[in-house]
Amino acid sequence: MTDKKNLLLLFDRPKEPVFMPKGDEKKVFDVPISYLSDKYKPIGSQVTARFGEEASEQIKVKQISMPPLGEIVDLKRDDNFSVFIPKHRRIAGKLTNIFLGMRNVDDLLAVAVYARDRVNPYLFNYALSVAILHRSDTDNLDIPSIIRTFPDKYVDSKVFKEAREDANVVPQGARIPIEIPKDYTASDLDEEHRLAYFREDIGVNLHHWHWHLVYPFEGDRSVVDKDRRGELFYYMHQQIIARYNFERLCNDLKRVERYVDWDAEIKEGYFPKLDNLVSSRAWPARVSNQKLQNVRREVEGINMDVDDLKRWRDRIYDAIHSGRVQKSDGSLITLTENEGIDVLGNLVEASILSPNPELYGEIHNMGHILLSYIHDPDHRYLESFNVIGDSATAMRDPVFYRWHAFIDDLFQEYKSSLPRYTVNQLNNPGITVQNVQVTSQGLNGANTLQTFWQQSDVDLSRGMDFQPRGSVFVRFTHLQYRPFTYKIQVQSSKATQGTCRIFMAPKYDERGNPWLLRDQRLMFIELDKFTVNLRAGQNTITRNAAQSTVTIPFERSYRDLDTSRPTGGDALAQFNFCGCGWPDNLLIPKGRPEGFACELFVMISNIDDDRVNQTISGQCNDAYAYCGVKDKLYPDRRSMGYPFDRMPRNGVETLQQFLTPNMRVQDVNLVFENKTYRPRGTQ
Repeated sequence: MTDKKNLLLLFDRPKEPVFMPKGDEKKVFDVPISYLSDKYKPIGSQVTARFGEEASEQIKVKQISMPPLGEIVDLKRDDNFSVFIPKHRRIAGKLTNIFLGMRNVDDLLAVAVYARDRVNPYLFNYALSVAILHRSDTDNLDIPSIIRTFPDKYVDSKVFKEAREDANVVPQGARIPIEIPKDYTASDLDEEHRLAYFREDIGVNLHHWHWHLVYPFEGDRSVVDKDRRGELFYYMHQQIIARYNFERLCNDLKRVERYVDWDAEIKEGYFPKLDNLVSSRAWPARVSNQKLQNVRREVEGINMDVDDLKRWRDRIYDAIHSGRVQKSDGSLITLTENEGIDVLGNLVEASILSPNPELYGEIHNMGHILLSYIHDPDHRYLESFNVIGDSATAMRDPVFYRWHAFIDDLFQEYKSSLPRYTVNQLNNPGITVQNVQVTSQGLNGANTLQTFWQQSDVDLSRGMDFQPRGSVFVRFTHLQYRPFTYKIQVQSSKATQGTCRIFMAPKYDERGNPWLLRDQRLMFIELDKFTVNLRAGQNTITRNAAQSTVTIPFERSYRDLDTSRPTGGDALAQFNFCGCGWPDNLLIPKGRPEGFACELFVMISNIDDDRVNQTISGQCNDAYAYCGVKDKLYPDRRSMGYPFDRMPRNGVETLQQFLTPNMRVQDVNLVFENKTYRPRGTQ
């Protein structure tokens, strides 16, 4: 049986033929001539012999009867690929199912080697990644980050010219990182550019890409139908909007304007400054003041009117207001208090779990599509979609947040119809949170958090085809924060457990006025959630911010496998799933140089209403807030976002009026130091 790690070599240099050396060890697949693409079959014996002589190891590929690829190969090798496009999603599901259906690793390797040079590289990468994540015999493999395979999705296009020069001219040991300017997509004349550090953060886009790998739209139902998947779609994106609005206030901008008038011009433009290395074209720009138009794209099989979105929107609102969703067979699903959000999430996202796609459509996905083809809706200029059409790049564009503010508003319309949480549903009798304090490393005094600019390096060489081997590093600048610790004083009447929930929100709105809780609740970002053991009497809970159940370490976002790979057992088996998580460097918002007033909220909720009876020991549960836990139930029975996911009870106008004894709010100052720190070990 072949070493299953050899599957990972198929991600290496995606446009180079499969028979060329792969990986740092220059391994070569011994490919049957019949597996070669038509271009290389006539010279198959020559090329395989040539590269086989250079190999450190030859990997024997089994010859099996190949399943027909059919329409999977309709997507040309140099086209772009998007899981938001129905045809692409369908063929991705078919290829994923072929990979999932292979009996063993040997057969999987054989069909993957056969498909690799026939199938679009983006499509191949996506389908093989999803399959590896969900097969029991491969789920402990380390899927490389997409930035290492397709760096063109994240890096200034000018970098590649310099990178090619370095790879060809500069010896391996003498190469220095190529620095990417912090401001390369726009100038300060564009006020939206103030948020470029957030929108274009590599880690935040990797999170969005990896989430859609873990939660694919199509494929075998066992792969798609995960616990509370629809609710998680709602909550993960709701938190993105909350975090984006928080950042906007830090930068003296108002909250993002929902994109609701689909006949009006979109005032914001976006010029990504990215090349597409697969198609050898630049990613299209979206200029200012464009309007949505009906899309007629025969090549992608899209025939879509703006009015279709409007009809779907109205039917979804009708379902929310009636409290019932009509299934395809005419029967009705009641949107219940606790499970309704999951049904609604599946319907709005429109995966294969949607109860009635014919009636309610694909409002989320097709919104992405109409926006992504706004520059060439009828394909007259032969342009591909822009960045909002790709889950790996969508968060770069300002209109992503306007669109998702509308999507979130659909969910909030439903949430506002639910019964308010009563005092009994919020309180935890016998538990009093007496004091909360945060202490930042290197700062005097308490309750001040500090952010700054940090530079980091990432190796792009695995994604650069037909270049000399050896590392090619780029250096980019991102937001970072000083490590900090929570210290929470709790009085308990008895020995018990509880769930500690930590959130933070701006103290004032964009006008400088105190919030009404009905508005502020949508600004709270989740920072952490964990189980605490309390003894009778006084308790002191100490928690490091790096332990957050929202974030994953910086190295894991970028799949720096040499420094972050766990050793053996269940921890290794969950490592791929651990690639899903909010980037740690964006745990807290930027703040301001003069300080930005925030409110830190801490709650110890009743464990009897929180606990899910399962064991997640050894599971990747350190970033479950936005990603869940692999092959397990979501480890919190409460609604996601509790206690801020519903409107406040009658008579409660402010956060202080909302509090029960098991909650406490602490004023925190968020200070930004406008200084850039170099990577460790550099000058």
